[in-house]
Amino acid sequence: MTDRELMANARETGDFSGVLEQIPYANWIGLVCERFGDDLIFRLPRKDSNLGNPILPAIHGGVIGGFMELSAAIYLMMHQDTPRMPRIVDFSLDYLRAGLNRETYAECRLTRQGNRVANVMVTAWQKSRAEPIATARAHFLLED
Repeated sequence: MTDRELMANARETGDFSGVLEQIPYANWIGLVCERFGDDLIFRLPRKDSNLGNPILPAIHGGVIGGFMELSAAIYLMMHQDTPRMPRIVDFSLDYLRAGLNRETYAECRLTRQGNRVANVMVTAWQKSRAEPIATARAHFLLED
């Protein structure tokens, strides 16, 4: 199955496992993508290898950042119906709370898309969307 066929199948069925299997970092951290109606929710399962502070225990900040950046890129790929990973121009992340060792979720929103650049907002939370653990802004270069 080609990359384009994998992407089309994921959009049609809501099963993103085939797309995520092609991304080694997504496999390593355990990233999961689920569709609820028209919304995509990204999930980072509880996994001891993602810990940065075993005393709290808390997820490593780099894992949270990587999870959010990858979620934004995959969201943009799905939104544009392209099998190509968009090129990151800038990524700005605000850590708001400790990411404890529990399931973490992320939701993305395309805030602006021009001919060459797209901006995606990402919010990550654990127990409640009302209490995010981090927010991010990602800027991607769109290539033809």
